Amino acid sequence: MNTNTFKANKNRLNENLESPLEIARRLSKQFALTAAERDYQGGTPKLERDQIRESGLLSLIIPKEYGGLGASWSEAMLVIREIAKADSSLAHLFGFQHLMLATIYLFSKPEQWERWFEQTAQLNWFWGNALNPLDERLIAKVFPSWYEFSGKKSFCSGAIDSEMLIISAKEKVNGTLLIAAIPTGRSGVSLIQDWDNIGQRQTDSGSVTFEKVRVEEHEVLKDPGPLSTPFSCLRPLVAQLILTNIYLGIAEGAFEDAKQYSLHEARPWHTSNIAAVNHDPYILNHYGDFWVGIESTKALTDLAAIRLDNAWQKKTKLSEDERGELAIHVSSAKVLATRTGLDITSKMFEVMGSRSTHAGLRLDRHWRNLRTHTLHDPLDYKLKELGEWALNNVYPKPTFYS
Repeated sequence: MNTNTFKANKNRLNENLESPLEIARRLSKQFALTAAERDYQGGTPKLERDQIRESGLLSLIIPKEYGGLGASWSEAMLVIREIAKADSSLAHLFGFQHLMLATIYLFSKPEQWERWFEQTAQLNWFWGNALNPLDERLIAKVFPSWYEFSGKKSFCSGAIDSEMLIISAKEKVNGTLLIAAIPTGRSGVSLIQDWDNIGQRQTDSGSVTFEKVRVEEHEVLKDPGPLSTPFSCLRPLVAQLILTNIYLGIAEGAFEDAKQYSLHEARPWHTSNIAAVNHDPYILNHYGDFWVGIESTKALTDLAAIRLDNAWQKKTKLSEDERGELAIHVSSAKVLATRTGLDITSKMFEVMGSRSTHAGLRLDRHWRNLRTHTLHDPLDYKLKELGEWALNNVYPKPTFYS
């Protein structure tokens, strides 16, 4: 990273010459030019990650007193969504940057997260994820004032080309979950490029191995730790809302691609007796459905973000019921974003026609990206939680994922 370039971008942001959302729009235009090609290639989007670094946006939610931009969650979600319109893999990496920062803020003591916030803003760190508590292969041995982590983690989004990692392990003796923040380059940490899925192909969500990695006591996030208070239980809701905005961004990006193709490339059906696709009543009906889906999803998603801002400001005064109310709003938005996104990314081909399936266009990437990620959190279980609330007035039970 060029330090002078970073400072110039930071000064420009601080002087309000360009807002974070304007920067995201500018970057997204660049990302969109190569999105299809990079989807084909897979691997690490190094150039694009460095562009995000140099933009100054990695410290978006860090308060100004620690050198960050001091954005609210509502503002951050709009930036994530804007990037997702062009490239959902990059939006995933960027969104998880702020999820990792939220994790250290919610789970650790001020003397821990304050230092990490300042260093992230000053040094422009990218944070990677090796948390995945469902993968219990990483084991921690306890020593006086330090730990030894050995094992493997899967679904480690953004670990490659990161400066810091959030990791989790089970204590060997009592099975206690430990979460820690360590430098990615620490001795014994090996990043494996084994991510080769049909979608989200540039999130580097592969594996990380740990061979007798030393973790210091001050790097462990255990005061207050995960799921200890209603406020610390906001972490999974932040994650869910980030993903909701990514799903919505995918839907909006697919809509725009379909619209451009329909207006400039698609041909009327030969029995329609219509001169142009944009006058076909069946095509117009589909676009009407797409529009209603996107606009209604925006409304629910933006409302959930406002409620997250309100909950975040209450900090330790947040009650269990207030956290439960937020969970209902976030889950409702995520269900609608999933349904809307899958509908548009599939039916978009009905408004574009058979030529739009040409492999070189890779317009199917929108569906592949959304389908890949939504399977990590089955919709049926979200609906069951919402049903428990709707019928029995029971809030979703806080976990790492809801």
